[in-house]
Amino acid sequence: MAQLHIEQWGDGDRTAVLVHGITADTNSWWRTAPELVRQGYRVVAVDLPGHGRSPRSAAYDLDAMTDAVAEALPERPDLAVGHSLGALLLAGALPRLRPRRVVYVDPAWAAPPDEATAKAMTDALRAQKDWNSERIRVSLPRWELPAREHKLTALRRWDPATLDAFDGFAGYDPPAPEEPSLIVLADPSRNVPPPWAGRLSARGFVVRVVPDTGHVVHNEDFDGFWAVLREWL
Repeated sequence: MAQLHIEQWGDGDRTAVLVHGITADTNSWWRTAPELVRQGYRVVAVDLPGHGRSPRSAAYDLDAMTDAVAEALPERPDLAVGHSLGALLLAGALPRLRPRRVVYVDPAWAAPPDEATAKAMTDALRAQKDWNSERIRVSLPRWELPAREHKLTALRRWDPATLDAFDGFAGYDPPAPEEPSLIVLADPSRNVPPPWAGRLSARGFVVRVVPDTGHVVHNEDFDGFWAVLREWL
């Protein structure tokens, strides 16, 4: 897979890497990246294959996307943050990236309960390709205007064929973390429901919920998201 596009902010003496979710791009971190810069980080964010300014592929699968992310980002970052699909790929890339601390934001780890649900979820995501600014405003009422504008740009650049990477996805159940690891969940989260969140906490993850937020927690309630992240850091 061709080299992925990256964006960088700041020149701090610590490095943070950011991996966005499905349908998004590096602009998903429009508020997170500047805040991390203010905390002394150099921030490096990647556009996933078929997203943003990264190249498209004739076919997509999770292993190839994980490899591309691992190759694009610097090794041994002080902090790695992944959202949704980005959190799933980040988990797979850990042996090569070897970050010192990891944050998973509403990670796409749960498999749909049946084929009908999987198809409905995929169809709903694919339909976003045709969203306009008004549909985004109505569908995401808590998002600030810049976040909605970034969403529209990201959807125009997004290749819906990336959804094929989830064909046959059976879920991901992470092992006990080897590095300090935070899971920040939406409320409610379909990706990590409460019983599973409890098991992950017992396994060694720090699990926090940002109340009354949707899947893209950092756009639904950035202040709540940042409060959780900053306290943990």
